[in-house]
Amino acid sequence: MARHLSFRSGNPTLNKNTFSGMSATRSRGPIIKDNVMTIEGTVNKTALSLLLLMSSGYYAYSSFMGSYIWVGFILGLVAFFITFFKKELSPITTPIYSLCQGVFLGGISFMYAQQFEGIVFNAVCLTAFILLSLLFAYKSRIIKATDNLKLGIFAATGGIGLFYLIGIIGLFFGFEVPFLSPTDGSITSILITLFIVVIASLNLVLDFDFIEEASENGAPKYMEWYAAFGLMVTLVWLYLEILRLLAKINSRD
Repeated sequence: MARHLSFRSGNPTLNKNTFSGMSATRSRGPIIKDNVMTIEGTVNKTALSLLLLMSSGYYAYSSFMGSYIWVGFILGLVAFFITFFKKELSPITTPIYSLCQGVFLGGISFMYAQQFEGIVFNAVCLTAFILLSLLFAYKSRIIKATDNLKLGIFAATGGIGLFYLIGIIGLFFGFEVPFLSPTDGSITSILITLFIVVIASLNLVLDFDFIEEASENGAPKYMEWYAAFGLMVTLVWLYLEILRLLAKINSRD
């Protein structure tokens, strides 16, 4: 487990401290398979989480629940922090997070769809394509989660987070950070968002690596839900940035 703890991840939910202390589980005695995290179990939990998100997202998109968009966002944010700080509650909070984020994403998608025809379908397809492509690349070892790659993604994700933070602070002081607006179709703005999409995508590789490491080192069973939660966080971020990228490209027409 020591090797795993030396690694970094840009995803705050699956960082180097996520599995700290869990290696002791292995040293205390034989591991009972039903009580430890497995890759198969994580895949099942992730699939269920995606199903919940897509179901609530489709409902919100098709009925457009207006103010409930922000209710979904706030409740999802609460579920995020509870899951982040109380990992053992993830079997309960991860499905709640998925449902709430689905409502939020469905509403956001509806608003984008009103401006740009077909953008939601394209964003969903691109997100799924990136997920499956990177999973294949990781499993076939075309892409390896090396120390240098992890450090680079960690630094880039931190920089993007700071960029977002400046944008949020700007909203309270009446100024908008350039290049964050989905209607900014300048080449520079598109390239910046494309870079963010690439970094968000590469975070999936680090998520896969953490899941594999945790299952090999006998992490507790509830970590299957927590790992699924981490993947959901990355996928939600990726989907939102793909929406923003497609909106910027369409704004140039």
